[in-house]
Amino acid sequence: MLSKSIEAALNKQIRIEAESSQAYLAMAIWAEVKGLEGISSFMYSQSDEEREHMLKLVKFINERGGHAHVSELNAPNVTFTSYKAMFEKLLEHEIFVSESINELVHISLQEKDYATHNFLQWYVSEQIEEEAMARTILDKVKMIGDDKGGLYLFDRDIQQLTVNSAADTPGA
Repeated sequence: MLSKSIEAALNKQIRIEAESSQAYLAMAIWAEVKGLEGISSFMYSQSDEEREHMLKLVKFINERGGHAHVSELNAPNVTFTSYKAMFEKLLEHEIFVSESINELVHISLQEKDYATHNFLQWYVSEQIEEEAMARTILDKVKMIGDDKGGLYLFDRDIQQLTVNSAADTPGA
């Protein structure tokens, strides 16, 4: 059984994950309109992934005797000055999500809700991966600079981007 404070905190995270999905959808649309098909495809996938994160929270709350809520969302930014600025926003947002997940873990430990704490460990690992991916992308974007050929190759290759993070390595 979830306490009311943990239920409220998890419902807040549902909203954050839903807003993340919307933000990444807006980034996908922006990139697609700019002719950046690879970046667009990558961001559509990220948007879908964030929605899956949201649904995982919904199911957990309901399975633990709580009541998941769908709330009004803040509209995402729909324009960016450059693809670099867009990916900087992506990293900034992932850091925000990590901070929110860390706060949830803190609350679950304070309340000695070890089932929720255990459930949240997946999100902790996921955020390590998400931040590593965003940093890797930004490193590549900085390498490209203003090189149009580099952008073309990056746009083509981003769909195959894989990042190995410490969260993926057993025993690390």
